Amino acid sequence: MSIKKIFILFLMITFSISLIGCSSQVDLSKNEELPVLQVMLDWYPNAVHTFLYVAVEKGYFEQEGIQVEFVMPAETNDPLRLVAAGKIDLALSYQPEVISANSREIPVIALASVVNHPLNVLLVPEKSTIQSPKDLEGKQIGYPSIVMNEALVKTMVEHEGGDSSKVGLVDIGWDLMPAISTEKVDAISGGYLNHEEVLLNKQDFKVREFYPTEYGVPDYAELMLVTGEEQWEEKTELIKKFWIAAQQGQNEVIKHPKESLQVLLNQQRSEFPLDEDVESKSLELLLPLMKVENHPFGWQNKKQWTEVQEWMFNYQLIDKKIPTENMYISLTD
Repeated sequence: MSIKKIFILFLMITFSISLIGCSSQVDLSKNEELPVLQVMLDWYPNAVHTFLYVAVEKGYFEQEGIQVEFVMPAETNDPLRLVAAGKIDLALSYQPEVISANSREIPVIALASVVNHPLNVLLVPEKSTIQSPKDLEGKQIGYPSIVMNEALVKTMVEHEGGDSSKVGLVDIGWDLMPAISTEKVDAISGGYLNHEEVLLNKQDFKVREFYPTEYGVPDYAELMLVTGEEQWEEKTELIKKFWIAAQQGQNEVIKHPKESLQVLLNQQRSEFPLDEDVESKSLELLLPLMKVENHPFGWQNKKQWTEVQEWMFNYQLIDKKIPTENMYISLTD
């Protein structure tokens, strides 16, 4: 059973007992008089969240006059669902999910881009004869039960002149690494370049990646800060202060990545221990993907929004398109 699957099963139990009980171990109650923003992470704390934990450790949030409480999701769709329902203030989610939600008239707004490029890659064993996505014809591709991965694979195969109808897509849930390492499937889609790829290579099962944007997939933002319409209207200034502190945290991570990662490692939960080598490599891979040249951390690209929505519509991931300006607000302008 994969780490992700264990994570989901465990938290489905604990989350139902207490939302607050799932919050980070970081002591965020230094000043009870300061207003608190609840922030739901996309997964258990890992390298991509380092900037947030550093911002807490360095006191950047307190300097802005706010406190934060980090909460982990019980299910993968909880961040968007709960922020849309006004149950939490902020959440980390994915650009395609934000577009999908808005197409279904779910009131969520993207505020800042955290990882401005895809992390989801197509992985094949290093020794595989697959040298191009076109070679996936007649092969079995394992993926989690997320339809976007189907669209990713189809796009990549078709971009190289292949027939995507000849590709076998096998729903393997989150058992991505066992499926490829035991050769149950020929490739996997849904594994991240900073997690599954790093872990597989560390475990001496060498893999190669096909990066989606090189094969016709638009350059979507993997991770974004989102909120609900109601929270934005009521807490605009607090949210702006949150991002100022978050930017300071990211600047510190860029300057001192090793020391910053240690802040995260010091806060790891016993039920979800972190591998220092894996997280160190993960952060190394993440930092260039979190940076946008000549723009501040969090900057969003209108062209990117347009292209991603168009692709999702063409591959029937959404039923309708809406004005992109309705889906995001920039905190960096």
